[in-house]
Amino acid sequence: MAANNTVLVLGATGGIGGEMARQLLNEGWAVRALRRGKRQTAELNKGITWIEGDASNHDDVMAAALGCSVIVHAVNPPGYRHWSTLVLPMLDNTIAAAKAQAATIVLPGTVYNFGSNAFPTLRENSPQDPDTRKGKIRVEMERRLQSASTQGSRVIIVRAGDFFGPASGSSWFAQGLVTPGKAATKVYLPGSQGIGHQWAYVPDVARTMVNLIALREKLTPFAVFHMEGHWDHDGLQIAGAIQRVVLAHGGKLPKLQPFPWWLIKLTSPFKETFREMLEMQYLWKVPVRMNNTYLQATLGQEPHTPLNQAIEATLKGLGCLPSNSQRLVEDHTH
Repeated sequence: MAANNTVLVLGATGGIGGEMARQLLNEGWAVRALRRGKRQTAELNKGITWIEGDASNHDDVMAAALGCSVIVHAVNPPGYRHWSTLVLPMLDNTIAAAKAQAATIVLPGTVYNFGSNAFPTLRENSPQDPDTRKGKIRVEMERRLQSASTQGSRVIIVRAGDFFGPASGSSWFAQGLVTPGKAATKVYLPGSQGIGHQWAYVPDVARTMVNLIALREKLTPFAVFHMEGHWDHDGLQIAGAIQRVVLAHGGKLPKLQPFPWWLIKLTSPFKETFREMLEMQYLWKVPVRMNNTYLQATLGQEPHTPLNQAIEATLKGLGCLPSNSQRLVEDHTH
């Protein structure tokens, strides 16, 4: 296994990939990242070696991974689109590159690969019998990764709930609860009344994976962990935190409204993203919670940012705080 501190991050312009790149840089890693064309944010550009290429191109990934000891596979088709045609070929490129470099593959996982027969409490070895197309793809991804772990590569998978954070991209938080770029005057509730839901703050997920990377040689070749993250026991805790943060920044109390599933269903024949969102509606109808006992035993404790602090950073990053909130903070400071 390669022992250097060079890492390739696939998906570094996204939420979890970008946060992984930032935290690995802070830990002294030499970080490489693929980008299509010459576009990248100024923040992500600092310290990263950007390589023009595409995660769906085998040769691009092989070349970018040369000499890397870790490959972070945090790339997904945006907005759920083209999952069936792009997800597995991109993973195959990562696996091929990892085998060639004897590198460790790190994958942010989800609950998609579990079906209703495994609910409500999910453990790392719970049966994987998914009810959806994306779930079946996730199962196949992990099967291929497990196979790779017997052929010279190590694998670390961290399964977590729905992502949220300052740069959470096409997350449920950004797509379903609030509107990025607009002050939060209302909060949609996708879940059924009283049903718990699991959330994961992106910086905490990244910190968990970075900590596990540091232990990779001591882990089993195929190591899977579950994060607890933030458990919203009645489906109202995240919304309540949004309300508290907006009020603290001088805004009006956001109204809570049911998510318009009827509209998603009505327009889903014409929008692929909505069709994919509709397929995952079942996760909002039943409580699904991951048990993190194994992660705690491995790391000692799970990285965990307090909810209000995490929500405040998320709303600020998405541009959902009142337009005068910065002035209010400055006035309070002085």
